[in-house]
Amino acid sequence: MRTANPALNAKTFDVADAGSAVMTLEGTVSRTAIMLALLFTATVVTWNPSAPQTGNAWMLAGGVGGFIIALFTIFNKKAAPITAPIYAICEGLLLGGFSSMFERIYPGIVVQAILLTFGTLGALLLAYTSRLIKPTENFKLGVVAATGGIALFYFVSFILGVFGVGVPLLHSSGLFGIGFSAVVVVVAALNLVLDFDFIEQGAERGAPKYMEWYAAFGLTVTLVWLYMEILRLLSKLNRR
Repeated sequence: MRTANPALNAKTFDVADAGSAVMTLEGTVSRTAIMLALLFTATVVTWNPSAPQTGNAWMLAGGVGGFIIALFTIFNKKAAPITAPIYAICEGLLLGGFSSMFERIYPGIVVQAILLTFGTLGALLLAYTSRLIKPTENFKLGVVAATGGIALFYFVSFILGVFGVGVPLLHSSGLFGIGFSAVVVVVAALNLVLDFDFIEQGAERGAPKYMEWYAAFGLTVTLVWLYMEILRLLSKLNRR
């Protein structure tokens, strides 16, 4: 099994305990719903389009806390029933402030981004369950390679930013900037297909019950990334 999601890798489900309760698709869906509910609830704390800077402290705490909790969860999967909900709350704090900044400049953009994110989730889930999209090994390899390339580009851009060097593709509303964001959105969306396949195989292999929380955590990671990239893309389109 191959997936570009750092929270899900080929050995994630090699932890089944004989005789214990096992992971199911239904259980993973319910855990994911809880994660998203916590995330949306937490956005209320930092959601303030009229003065987005007022939530900067919470936003920073959510971003840093979410990153630390994510790393801890990846290396300690059994803690997922506790850490996954905390991660969702942290990401809600981050996304509330992040979204407020865009909403203040482009009213209505957040609703559009949310609808497109869940529309994409629903469309790809339907395509996956109906087998219109088949995650072959070549498909997985292509998505993993593209995701790795994007991650490397963002890392290099961050380092250059520290030294005051801007990267036009990240913020430009020109054709190349929009094209780059569109490609990133597509790659993020295709990661959902890999996540669906990975979760399905985990359930089939009888992973332990706590892996439902871990799988929900991994899917939430992808959804947060997809939403943020859609928001960036819409902002670039609105600037033209």
